[in-house]
Amino acid sequence: MNPSRRVAVLGGVRIPFCKNNSAYWDVGNVGMSIKTLGALVEKFGLQGEVLGEVAMGAVLKHSSDWNLAREATLSSGLSPLTPGITLQRACGTGLDSCITVANKIALGQIEAGIGGGSDTTSDVPIAVNKRLRRRLLNINMAKSFGARLGAALKGFRPSELVPEFPGVGEPRTGKSMGDHCEAMAKEWHIARADQDLLAFESHQKAAAAYERGFYKDLVVPFRGLERDGILRPDTTLEKLATLKPAFDKRSGQGTLTAGNSTNLSDGASAALLASEDWARAHNLPVQAWLVDAQVAAVDFERGEGLLMAPTVAVAELLKRRGLTLQDFDFYEIHEAFAAQVLCTLAAWESEDYCRDRLGLPAALGSIDRSKLNVVGSSLALGHPFAATGARIVATAAKLLEERGSGRALISICTAGGMGVVAILER
Repeated sequence: MNPSRRVAVLGGVRIPFCKNNSAYWDVGNVGMSIKTLGALVEKFGLQGEVLGEVAMGAVLKHSSDWNLAREATLSSGLSPLTPGITLQRACGTGLDSCITVANKIALGQIEAGIGGGSDTTSDVPIAVNKRLRRRLLNINMAKSFGARLGAALKGFRPSELVPEFPGVGEPRTGKSMGDHCEAMAKEWHIARADQDLLAFESHQKAAAAYERGFYKDLVVPFRGLERDGILRPDTTLEKLATLKPAFDKRSGQGTLTAGNSTNLSDGASAALLASEDWARAHNLPVQAWLVDAQVAAVDFERGEGLLMAPTVAVAELLKRRGLTLQDFDFYEIHEAFAAQVLCTLAAWESEDYCRDRLGLPAALGSIDRSKLNVVGSSLALGHPFAATGARIVATAAKLLEERGSGRALISICTAGGMGVVAILER
């Protein structure tokens, strides 16, 4: 990003995240995106405004949602002259959308834009299998009734009617993200008790943040919900300890459970970014500045932990900025699994890992855990895949605004062995 053209984060908004097949079961990505963008437009008085870009995306979306960002924009209250781009990088989609808008602002291509995303695991795309697809295409291409009838019946097998659901495994390994994270937890010797403690703390922090009103202007009511449906303020370490392993169910050594892993959830979020001049002209205060970002990938096919890419991205970003890991007032590390967060922290503390994998002369070191996910994160709030990034951007910006100064590190792991990280300052 061009340092002479600063990128302001003016704030964000989201609908409450909820468990799949509950309050938003019939809304879909377009509906959730429209509600969220509309709320952002209302919050910042953007009715009829022409913005330079609206970048949004979804991980699980129907083919009819191919132009999701533009369709949601047209129903948001913004001027129909505002363009939209639909992006996707698994769980990093929302943060990548914000980075895309920020880069365009930094380059002077646009003055203001919105980044965000939505996801539903209630209304997933269900496809027909390959044989039935070919049959239907052949029927469509047939020139006569007889030819269509022949294409429909010749060689037909009832098994062709079996639908195909979205896969939960990595295509190259066949393992789920939870299976991969379970292997990481074993490699880094992450104890079950430590995972449960991090999950418990996430719920406690999120509940306390709601009680003090932190989320009042960040979460807009929708479908009868005012708070995230995943949040369990009454959970205890004792309750978490009773849960059975969710992935490694046979070895007797599984540590990832439904309590210390994110739930399947639905939701949407969005954040408003702008140049300094645009913010001033619209009389909108700047909460924070998005100053830099980095993406990285790991070779998980050959043994690296699937969700360890943020360790690499952070190391590269710190080197470029001339910062240490301790130079932050807030750490927003996405809690895909409690084990993932703890593996990341352990890797940064490891002399061997930092030397051999990150090419550093010494370990990045420990962070002050009191600065980690201070208002709760995905384990307590939910993780609608593409909605997480903008949620965290808006959260970090508000935390910095409350503090009055400081620096925040955002870290998100994604499927496919990638990581997306960013730095906000005030």
